[in-house]
Amino acid sequence: MRNPIYPLLAAALFALPASAQTLERIKETGEVHFGYRVDAAPLSYQNANGDPAGYAPLICVHIGQAIANSLQMTDLEASFVPVDASNRFDKVASGEIDLLCGASTITLTRRETVDFSDPIYVDGTAILQLQGASGSFPDLAGKKLGARDATTTLEALNTTLGETGMQADVVTFADHDAAIAALEAKDIDAYFADQSILASLIANSGKAETLQMSSEIMTIEKQGLALARGDADFRLLVDFALSELYASGRMRAIFDEAMPGAKPGAALQAMYLLAPTAR
Repeated sequence: MRNPIYPLLAAALFALPASAQTLERIKETGEVHFGYRVDAAPLSYQNANGDPAGYAPLICVHIGQAIANSLQMTDLEASFVPVDASNRFDKVASGEIDLLCGASTITLTRRETVDFSDPIYVDGTAILQLQGASGSFPDLAGKKLGARDATTTLEALNTTLGETGMQADVVTFADHDAAIAALEAKDIDAYFADQSILASLIANSGKAETLQMSSEIMTIEKQGLALARGDADFRLLVDFALSELYASGRMRAIFDEAMPGAKPGAALQAMYLLAPTAR
């Protein structure tokens, strides 16, 4: 793998099978293509230099090295391909990218299009408002509520409104920056997104004192790495690499590197304990 960021994973990965179509293609071309979200910090984003950054891309660097180890390749070239919320799963299904290294909630509906690795993160939908708001979901009845288009957050918001019978005007946005601008201009009364994303948006807004995030989350969402359906050997290799990261403690180190100063919540700590063992 060209310019690896981290040391090689355990040599035992050499023993994994390499017969599935994705691994065959990688072996033939000498290339592996990772997709990453450019606007889902701190889990996946593009930094000021235009490079991939965040929790999921850091994990995928390790997986790239695991692929190189398994295929016994010393010159595997890894590229990161920017994707957005609307095209990310289509690019996986078409084979344009081999693995989606972004903030992707695992759902059965999405598994009709792609498969997922074992979970790498646990997140949940929170509410962002201007300072002084009640922070209570019922108090948003009749208000304008924002959410990112083509996300599970939007689905969860619409489902909650339908189940509770609460009336509200849902406004969708193509990106988080536009939503924050709308919130600051009071064009919407609240913005819904993953808690990790909202925390990053607040920290980098330059106006943190004007924004507040709800302390409670509305959903519990397990997130994983998306890959093509029907490729059991490739998924096994990815899951094996993840299990090595969990067992070695490196997964927690990646969390600390991607989110300095933050602490894993109870759900994430439980996931560390429940992660599949490699052997």
